[in-house]
Amino acid sequence: MALAPLAVPPANVIKSKLDLIQNRLENVVLGSQEASSLLIISLLAGGHALIQGEPGIGKTSLAKAIAHLIHGRFRRVQFTPDLLPSDILGYSVYHQASGRFEFMEGPVFTHLLLADEINRTSPRVQSALLECMNEGQVSLDGETRHLATPFMVVATQNSLYSTGTFALPEPQLDRFLISIEMHLPPPAMQSRILQQHLQGTHQVNTLEPLATVEEVRGWQQAARNIAVAETICHYIVALCEAVRHHRKLRQGVSTRGSLSLLRAAQASALLQGQPAVFPDDVKRVFIPVLAHRLALADEEQNSWSGEEPGRRRQIATSLQSILSEVPVP
Repeated sequence: MALAPLAVPPANVIKSKLDLIQNRLENVVLGSQEASSLLIISLLAGGHALIQGEPGIGKTSLAKAIAHLIHGRFRRVQFTPDLLPSDILGYSVYHQASGRFEFMEGPVFTHLLLADEINRTSPRVQSALLECMNEGQVSLDGETRHLATPFMVVATQNSLYSTGTFALPEPQLDRFLISIEMHLPPPAMQSRILQQHLQGTHQVNTLEPLATVEEVRGWQQAARNIAVAETICHYIVALCEAVRHHRKLRQGVSTRGSLSLLRAAQASALLQGQPAVFPDDVKRVFIPVLAHRLALADEEQNSWSGEEPGRRRQIATSLQSILSEVPVP
């Protein structure tokens, strides 16, 4: 079915609505200012987000909240070791009376799919999401079925040292536009969270929509229309080249990674209400866009015997040093 022509509203109208959405997200999950901003950037860029952190700090609540706020179809899959690809994609059922097969859509046929604890299922199931995330379609039984627009996967992941987890394969990690780190908030914020629950004001399911999926499609087009100067493109390339040659990092950055950095910077500029991408937009998304695509160099990996969150911090530290070394246009 053909989509209706996109209506792209003025930048100030978009910014006002995005500010409301971000404020509502931060009120539902207290202490999530940075995470909320990055999740919105991923949505605007038409990408997928991986939220990482310890259990019980609001990862699932944040993903559910943004689905409610954009009034899109929402499905949640709790990833477990016994999950099958058909549990996500769907399957065909034979009706003996009619002699025909009927396709039963899986939860991937939605606007926002919450893949909860994605690293608790097998690599086979994780890989089943690849075509959906990259192509926006499902190919089964010799037929290609297109997914909704917009389509966004928000996956949550507990730290890899937790019992019963499977590391995400590198090709799938590269399909996530952005990775979001969530941490336990400071004691004062934890106290506010307890009070919020006592007052019953934390309920995600009571959120009123602030936008429609048609509006989101228009915002995504507006993000793609954000101007990018040639100097900004050179800056992005210089940063990615520095990553590729950094002695403490390996795997480098693929062309997809560079393009993801560009798209995320455009989305960041739109969120800030800017007509063009500035260096600060690139800096803002540099680590969230690239960190999950990288690994420590062999000598660094061999000397590192700590837990996964510490490894991620080492990668982020290396990326931060690159930001400070590469000249800003």
